[in-house]
Amino acid sequence: MTTTDPQTKLRVLLVEDDVDTLVATLQLLETLGHWATGVKSAEAAIARFLDGAFDVVMVDIGLPALSGHDFAERLLRDHRVPVIFVTGQAEPTTVMPGTAWLRKPYSVEQLTQALALAAVSPS
Repeated sequence: MTTTDPQTKLRVLLVEDDVDTLVATLQLLETLGHWATGVKSAEAAIARFLDGAFDVVMVDIGLPALSGHDFAERLLRDHRVPVIFVTGQAEPTTVMPGTAWLRKPYSVEQLTQALALAAVSPS
């Protein structure tokens, strides 16, 4: 079993269209010691994404235009980076390989656990 130091600092790309949620989540990630940047759309995330620049991508599913699910499929087709879906939707029976599910509203502990699992997952 692979374990990770709970203090592992990650480089996180957050994709969230709600500005208040984006700002609050970025502040939380930074408070937890991670480096984080955020964008408001999947299209902006595609433009911002550089292979190897991020350890994990957190994405809302209900984005305008290109959905978070479609963005994740596109991203995972070309890159090896863990994706955490951050959404109010219930977790589906079958989760897309290379992804995890974090249901809103979530606790700091649930966020920390999702990031720790993403840090060790072989995406």
